[in-house]
Amino acid sequence: MNNFPIRIFVYSSLRSGFQHAAYEYISKYFTLETEAYTKGKLFDLGNNIVGIPVAENYFIKGELYVIKNQDDFSWALAQLDDYEGIQNDEEEKPLYVRQTTTVYFGNLQKEQAWVYWFNQPVNDGLFIESGDILAYLQDKK
Repeated sequence: MNNFPIRIFVYSSLRSGFQHAAYEYISKYFTLETEAYTKGKLFDLGNNIVGIPVAENYFIKGELYVIKNQDDFSWALAQLDDYEGIQNDEEEKPLYVRQTTTVYFGNLQKEQAWVYWFNQPVNDGLFIESGDILAYLQDKK
C-alpha cells in the first residue's frame, strides 16, 4: 500500500449534486464512498465559491472518493490538478493548492484524502456558515 492517500475529498463543482461536466470525469476514475466533512470554511466570492483550511471547528460538507484502479491514481490526480489550475507560471500564485486533509464520516470514522483549497485571500467573501455549497446555492434560488 502507498504512503499517500488514494482518496479525494470534493466540496464544490466535482460533487455529484452539481451535475458539472467534470463530474463525469471523476466518476470514471473514482468511486463515491460516502458523504463526509473536513475542517474548513466556505466563502462566496461573487463569481466563485471557495474553501480554505482552518484549525478551528468549522466544517465543509462534501464527498469522499476512492480511486478505482491504483495504477491510474497519479494520472487521474494530474488531470484534476489541471482542472483546478494548480500549475501556474512561476511568477503567479496558483488559485488552488492540493493538500492532504483529515476527512470525517460515518460513526467517528476518518481517512486521509487529497483536497483542493483556494490559495488566494477571501477578505471580501461572504462566509457560508452551513459549510455546504449545494444547500447554500439552493437557498439562494
